[in-house]
Amino acid sequence: NPERQAYKDQWIEDLMEWAEKFVGSEEPALLCGDLNIAHTEDDIWDPKGNKRSSGFLEHERDWFTRLLNRGWHDLLRVHIGPQKGPYTWWSNFRRARERDRGWRIDYVLANDSARDLMKSAEVMREGGLVVSDHAPVIVDFDI
Repeated sequence: NPERQAYKDQWIEDLMEWAEKFVGSEEPALLCGDLNIAHTEDDIWDPKGNKRSSGFLEHERDWFTRLLNRGWHDLLRVHIGPQKGPYTWWSNFRRARERDRGWRIDYVLANDSARDLMKSAEVMREGGLVVSDHAPVIVDFDI
């Protein structure tokens, strides 16, 4: 839906402007949530098949790169490094979660001050009641 994508694109730009206020702060700042963007090919099970899918469009991924280049840190990637997955969202169709055919679209981003307080980060995929098509991203801080 072009109207929905245009709304998302404007929201992305508004978020970028808002995030700019906090990235350089000496106080720890976090930007967390479902951003509905799989940043790299490692963040999506089927990158080739999703090149034209909202959430993996080139301009969305470029926006995410710009956000990181301005000083935000993807704490899960900082902690575990580059690798395929782990995913945080799975479609409800074709046993996607069971087969681990997902997207990593949920993030905990941090400015330098917050990044320096991080002890660990993980996706809590296993254990517990599955009540969502998302899995939480857990970050432990030394505060």
